[in-house]
Amino acid sequence: MLLVSGLLLVIILLIVATIIYMWRTAKQDRLIFQDLYFKDFPEGFGDMRIFFISDLHRRIISDKLIEGARDKADLVIIGGDIRERGVPIERVEKNILKLKELGPLYFVWGNNDYEGDFHELDATLLKHGVKMLDNTAVSFESQNGRKIALLGIDDITEERDRLDLALSDCGNEAFRILVSHNPLIMKQLIPEHQIGLVLSGHTHGGQIRIFGFGPYQIGSIEKEGDCLYMTSNGYGTSAVPLRLEAKPETHLFTLKRGTDTEIGEAVEKTY
Repeated sequence: MLLVSGLLLVIILLIVATIIYMWRTAKQDRLIFQDLYFKDFPEGFGDMRIFFISDLHRRIISDKLIEGARDKADLVIIGGDIRERGVPIERVEKNILKLKELGPLYFVWGNNDYEGDFHELDATLLKHGVKMLDNTAVSFESQNGRKIALLGIDDITEERDRLDLALSDCGNEAFRILVSHNPLIMKQLIPEHQIGLVLSGHTHGGQIRIFGFGPYQIGSIEKEGDCLYMTSNGYGTSAVPLRLEAKPETHLFTLKRGTDTEIGEAVEKTY
């Protein structure tokens, strides 16, 4: 009986220790620096630096993370799920104000953004000058007339996405970056769309993975043809504030012109 009691105590302690470890992992502030090379990246822009964050849910962005990315980004992209049901709009505003310290903000809608009063969220984003890419595109032009188009589509889960509208909103000659909260947009893309980079989140990398297995693939960048598909583990958590083998992450990508479309080495910093 004593042996059984001792074994039960060890199991309980291991469970508690694992939960604490998962909770602390979920609270990490990781910033991944990575160069991305594109053979079609337009000359005249130099390098383009993008800070990407998705799936904030209930988290408040840490000041240390903001300091780590300060003066390093040309623009900031929020890849959806800036909140979920029950998150007060004041918390959303606090995160927006922090991100605005890094650069101009661009936002695509995620499935959890529609929970609660999404009209309130829409008004808050407009109030703070956040550019919403809801099946639309914006273009950036260099001095020599070359263009980069940033496209964004609405949430796929709620079938609000209209890739055709976003494509029609950008110039034919532009290098194209597509932001979609859900990486399933990949199934809609064909080479004729001429997308060079896709930025997504949504999956949380599975959030809780056991021996490498989880409900979704771990966050990664994959090359298919001349396009790079990036899916982030995201910053926050959903359902439970725990992570295992799928650490939270934010990204600072530097887009460069190269002889081929290639993925540079990732450099990780934890704050």
